Amino acid sequence: MYAFIQDVPINEELYAKIRANLGSEPLPGLLVHLVVRREDGLLRYIDVWESKEACNETFEKRIHPAVFGAFKDAKFRPSGEPSRAELTVVDLMRGRSSP
Repeated sequence: MYAFIQDVPINEELYAKIRANLGSEPLPGLLVHLVVRREDGLLRYIDVWESKEACNETFEKRIHPAVFGAFKDAKFRPSGEPSRAELTVVDLMRGRSSP
């Protein structure tokens, strides 16, 4: 497994546009994507993927095009890709999904 935390310089409104651009099709290799609001109002992603390779491939093919499209529409230009702090996964437990 591959996991990371990433602080992103966007708010919930821009995140919603990115999600809309991604569509409803599941992201290949993604196990968990959690988005939380930081104290400064910006967002933090906590992701768990099947592998680093699956993550990188999905970012290249699906996520970056969705993000760049949302940024273009919002006339927003970040200073670069936010860094990832990799995590060591000890266990991943899933609860029952709600309908």
